[in-house]
Amino acid sequence: MWYTRSYLDSPVKMTALLLRQSVTSLTTSSWSLRPYFRRKSFSNLCTHIVTDNKSLTETLRELRASEHFDLIVIGSGPAGQKCAIDSAKHGYSVAIIDKRDMMGGVCVHTGTVPSKTFREAALHLTGYRHKAFYNGQAGPSKRFGVEDILQRVKKVENAETDITRHQLLRNGVQIINGTARFMPGNNHMVAVLSNESYETATDAKRHSSADICKRVLTADNFLVCVGTRPARRPGIPFDGETIFDSDQLLWGKVKTVPRRLIVVGAGVVGMEYASMMTIIPGTDVTVIDGRKEILNMADKEVSEALCYSMAQTGTRFLVGEMIKNVEKAANGEVFVHLESGKTVVGDGLLYTVGRQGNVEGLNLEAVGIVPDKRGHIKVDNNFQTAVPHIYAAGDIIGFPGLASTSMEQGRLASVHMRTSKSFYTKEISDEKKMDDPDRVRTRMRSGEVFPFGIYTVPEISMVGKNEQQLTKEQVPYEVGVARYEELAKGQMLGGVPGFLKLIFCPKTLEILGVHAIGEGATEIIHIGQVVMSTGGTLEYFRNAVFNYPTLAEAYRVAALNGLRKVDHLSDS
Repeated sequence: MWYTRSYLDSPVKMTALLLRQSVTSLTTSSWSLRPYFRRKSFSNLCTHIVTDNKSLTETLRELRASEHFDLIVIGSGPAGQKCAIDSAKHGYSVAIIDKRDMMGGVCVHTGTVPSKTFREAALHLTGYRHKAFYNGQAGPSKRFGVEDILQRVKKVENAETDITRHQLLRNGVQIINGTARFMPGNNHMVAVLSNESYETATDAKRHSSADICKRVLTADNFLVCVGTRPARRPGIPFDGETIFDSDQLLWGKVKTVPRRLIVVGAGVVGMEYASMMTIIPGTDVTVIDGRKEILNMADKEVSEALCYSMAQTGTRFLVGEMIKNVEKAANGEVFVHLESGKTVVGDGLLYTVGRQGNVEGLNLEAVGIVPDKRGHIKVDNNFQTAVPHIYAAGDIIGFPGLASTSMEQGRLASVHMRTSKSFYTKEISDEKKMDDPDRVRTRMRSGEVFPFGIYTVPEISMVGKNEQQLTKEQVPYEVGVARYEELAKGQMLGGVPGFLKLIFCPKTLEILGVHAIGEGATEIIHIGQVVMSTGGTLEYFRNAVFNYPTLAEAYRVAALNGLRKVDHLSDS
């Protein structure tokens, strides 16, 4: 029989495995040293076939670690890629473990890349960017379906998968297909598991159903970056076609865009998909959320502008409403009953409330790591878990859960493995909220400002603090605003709504925050990020020369607007 998961969990059989490993590791004085067989494969040990009637000696002979690495990365998303490549470039032997059909991680297959490609496809097929011209007749000649959008999504997904694989191999990283599982009794060892069903599984089981051991590996260090998946509320009858989450929307079972779409959850994912769907002709969207504020991490003026823009295309918002239950009728209609007594009827429901860590099957508890109820792993300022040589990064450690920050987290984890250099010495209380600015900085370098991008229609981006935060902290500030319609480039784009807001100190002119909504917001935000990082002030933007016509010149317009308010404008 195959060497299965039950074998890994059996104390008697595990003793045989550990004894064999003890024999193998006699060439080293401790696990921190490097066994002589590093980077060498032994006698076709990719698959271990063991029968229950074999003697202990025979079992010991066949069960051993087939290879040792300086670093094993579990998960091939942004954090895993950057950590693996950075370590490999510095001479480390590195292996990265992930499922064959998930190379590139959640980012490439169900998260950042497909959702943003979905957005671009919707904008293209609807002619949304050109509706201000041609009397609004730039849209499609016929109603299109989700399949039309997914054609573009799949093409980009396949390209990104190939690029990721090529970059890893080019830098000497060994790619191992399968699911990693830590071994009880030895936290430097993992089994690589696989079976025939995980590639066709379409729910949480794909993260825990592997049960055939392909090989056993050891490493000095590990990075766990397995990402997250959509959380599902018990009692909601998900079928992947009428009632679905954001992953299922991309799997191809949703054939048509619902004419009445209900989006449950007004967080980043929910608002992104709601705004994409609402621009599709013939689609009415209703957004339901238990919170009274939408996108409360954004500047209030920006989030209000987004809601107004979406309302113009027919989106209805029900905030502060709690869901009682969800029903699916025989005719395919979906009924959402609210605690307030209201009932919302639709042809489809997209559920986007929360994310759950993909920790099932990793057997983290066996090595002393206990994820929280949402599947997140607690780390310190250096991305070390409760077991110092096991690191974690990316969405699996929680907020902010961005691909951009995950890349840097993975790289910083690699640096700490090599140098033991601490990046942030200030201790952060566990009582601090997950969106507290100090806690966010523990996930990056000390004091670094980094941007957030929300790919709604229109898109939103921000760096630094917003007006609500500064008001709460009793910090005096002033604002300068530039509206897109004031810019020549804005008119060329069809007079689409949008603005750039600079928040600054009225005395020193130091920039405290930059917020943008509109076409290209996630691109132009980086100008403000760089100036903030270098300690620049509003004076920089007043004196700078920008290409014309561009959206970037909004910075100069906003700076002049702000300077007039504090009477700092003078002749140059």
